[in-house]
Amino acid sequence: MKELVEFLAKQLVNHPEAVEVKETQGDTASILELKVAKEDLGRVIGKQGRTAKSIRTILNAAASRTNRKVVLEIIEEK
Repeated sequence: MKELVEFLAKQLVNHPEAVEVKETQGDTASILELKVAKEDLGRVIGKQGRTAKSIRTILNAAASRTNRKVVLEIIEEK
């Protein structure tokens, strides 16, 4: 899942070198923290959160094959 988020984010942003994904695994869920450059935050979130929602939908579809829940958190880099 980490690689999928990293690939999708790098395709969306102007500074792909600043994309970082950290994965924390629990018993039934995985938490993915996506960090992007400050000026790319709007591109990843999208208008009214549509892009972020689409990424979450893709992740949940991929995770459903393994009966796991995936949470995507988008974090602004400082």
